[in-house]
Amino acid sequence: MNYLLVALGGGLGSLCRYGIGNLLARYSFTFPWSTLLANLLASAILGFLTGFSLRGDLSAPYRVLFMAGFCGGFSTFSTFSAETMYLIQDGKMGMALLNVLLSVGLCLGAVYFGYWVGRLLG
Repeated sequence: MNYLLVALGGGLGSLCRYGIGNLLARYSFTFPWSTLLANLLASAILGFLTGFSLRGDLSAPYRVLFMAGFCGGFSTFSTFSAETMYLIQDGKMGMALLNVLLSVGLCLGAVYFGYWVGRLLG
């Protein structure tokens, strides 16, 4: 049953990430904003659910569906890595470094913020 929940959540998360990519593709960004946004949101959601579930209010099937499935499908470390590599290959070292610093720093901040809010509301 857990495999089905992960597949369902992962599919929904992937569709949301794809939607963000298509929405932001309308603009000619040279910086990978859609990947950063998806990873930020996934980090905040995962942090929130982690904090919220500390009191046991989130059952195991929901944790599997949303935390492993949705957040796993919504976030994308591989795309972040590839886009950083493309920036380096294009000689855009400053943008590559900015991508790494923003992604790691903001995503850590988002997961902590989500965790804090989840604990307050949980």
